[in-house]
Amino acid sequence: MDQHHRSSSVNGASAAGFAEFSLAELKAATANFSSEKIVSESGEKAPNVVYEGRLQSQRWIAVKKFTKMAWPDPKQFAVCIEEAKEVGKLRHKRLANLIGYCCDGDERLLVAEFMPNETLAKHLFHCKELVLDICCLFELGSVTVTITDTVEKFLFAFIHVGHVQIWNVFNSSLRTIVILLLTAIFGSDGENQTPEWAMRLRVALYIAEALDYCTREGRPLYHDLNAYRVLFDENGDPRLSCFGLMKNSRDGKSYSTNLAYTPPEYLRNGRVTPESVVFSYGTALLDLLSGKHIPPSHALDMIRGKNILLLMDSHLEGNFSTEEATVVFDLASQCLQYEPRERPNTQDLVPSYMMLGIPKREETPSPPPHPLSPVGDACSRMDLTAIHQFLVMQHYKDDEGTNELSFQEWTQQMRDMLDARKSGDLAFRDKEFKTAIDCYSQFIDVGTMISPTVHARRSLCYLMCDQPDAALRDAMQAQCIYPDWSTAFYMQAVALAKLDMYKDAGDMLNEAALLEEKKQRGGK
Repeated sequence: MDQHHRSSSVNGASAAGFAEFSLAELKAATANFSSEKIVSESGEKAPNVVYEGRLQSQRWIAVKKFTKMAWPDPKQFAVCIEEAKEVGKLRHKRLANLIGYCCDGDERLLVAEFMPNETLAKHLFHCKELVLDICCLFELGSVTVTITDTVEKFLFAFIHVGHVQIWNVFNSSLRTIVILLLTAIFGSDGENQTPEWAMRLRVALYIAEALDYCTREGRPLYHDLNAYRVLFDENGDPRLSCFGLMKNSRDGKSYSTNLAYTPPEYLRNGRVTPESVVFSYGTALLDLLSGKHIPPSHALDMIRGKNILLLMDSHLEGNFSTEEATVVFDLASQCLQYEPRERPNTQDLVPSYMMLGIPKREETPSPPPHPLSPVGDACSRMDLTAIHQFLVMQHYKDDEGTNELSFQEWTQQMRDMLDARKSGDLAFRDKEFKTAIDCYSQFIDVGTMISPTVHARRSLCYLMCDQPDAALRDAMQAQCIYPDWSTAFYMQAVALAKLDMYKDAGDMLNEAALLEEKKQRGGK
């Protein structure tokens, strides 16, 4: 996720308090509500438009401007203001917090922290929306184009998942233009990169934490939870928009999306309940799994009795854990139960994700109480060069006993695998880390031999390539192979620190130091 240069906070900390802004302040901040400042997905066509703005204090803000029809009576909006004041008391790092309002003449506005890195919908669905936005710009003509497998798969999903009506009205020339655009999109690396699996898990966890916090603070209702409500802050972390904690208009309409995504009980009685919020959370989980906005009933039918891989986003290119995806899908299925009473509570959503091994971020590191060895000290300082030197010196002496191979296993495949490891070792020694990743991946994928050292080395390679999520997974795998290996814990500590999970990093560093000390005592 690209990190925007603007910050949503002052001096790195969210400003406290809830204030009334003057209309003049907000006009100045948004260049008189210029269309160029609109950040809401539907632009000026939306019933309520969100603008980015910058106050005189240099603080960036998001301003939600209601239409006159939404709150025509100032007395009715006064009720909304009272509700906003209650929401404005909430302060949490998983929320894009509400900081103020404005009611001046016919103008009705709410002000929140600005999240500069766009919405989850933008990142998940961008390629699909790009096709519909751009095809109108082309003059139609006679063109011949070869459809690649990737484009064919995309067209199949596009036509069969909610867009069949759009496709049917395209004439042959316009369909050709769409195919050309898809070919251009998928034929290059481009900017339309899908969120990686680790980020999708983080979105699921952080939004669950946000909902749980709101529930505990007496604000359990969230209106129309969807991928457009999930925003990314200046650090690239997902947050839940505070605007969904309030009604959009006097009539209290809570769902603006297609009825296929609406909780069934809302269709019956028009009321949002805490159980309705859990249902909507389930639809968001399906979005994260599939990379598409699939109606819940279609998604559940799609994989009932079949393989979950049918649902998974092809843009992930297989780079996800099937076990983790199954846990996410099972939770989504629970959230999407037809009967509200059969769905989990919001507080039950967060612990489910701890099964996935996603550590919660903490703010302050804990200093290790035990003296650190040279490698421990290097890890505490995140000195990757020193860690590299240590792993080169250690070679594979810690792998002894992790593999016992029979004579029959020494096949040509075995020799090829060992050659891949040898090539990886040479690249690792020469600090060609991307090449080392490729070679070590060949060794690991065969699976005949298991090597904690290879996972530790690939973990460092990922750190050198600024991929801490992948580095953490390799370090955890090294621990699974060799549970008492201090190096595996040290590598986890570095990866966690790179992910700003300082408390967990400190705990892991302490554990590594204890294991190292225990081994030294045992060797004497």
